[in-house]
Amino acid sequence: MQALRIAIVIDPDQPLGLLANTVAVLAAGLGAAAPALGGRTLVDSTGRAFMNSADRPIPVLQASAETLSGLLGKSAGRPQGALVVPFPQLARTIHDFATYADVFAGRDLGSEPLLGIGVAGPDKWVRSLTGALKLLR
Repeated sequence: MQALRIAIVIDPDQPLGLLANTVAVLAAGLGAAAPALGGRTLVDSTGRAFMNSADRPIPVLQASAETLSGLLGKSAGRPQGALVVPFPQLARTIHDFATYADVFAGRDLGSEPLLGIGVAGPDKWVRSLTGALKLLR
């Protein structure tokens, strides 16, 4: 079985609270699409059960809006089972999912500014997309 890698890439030029929100929604999207990335119950020494957060590291990387757009384009040829979760800027202004889904359907995501993108898939593929990017600091 191929090693699975995850990465979240965001535009670092967002205010801190919005930056944190971008990372959170991308992580939630990846987790919802692939519960196997976490989704395990762990029991502590007292018998209390908790869901684990993730079963592997999730680096948060930084990239300009232009680079994010390029990543989205490169991710179009993703291998089977790989995940791509984009967070376009238009999502920041719409707080009702049904409305967002309607608006999204009428837009070309390749032309939309992105605030971030989450990817999960074979190690080699994720590294090919993100290997040159710096960690968010």
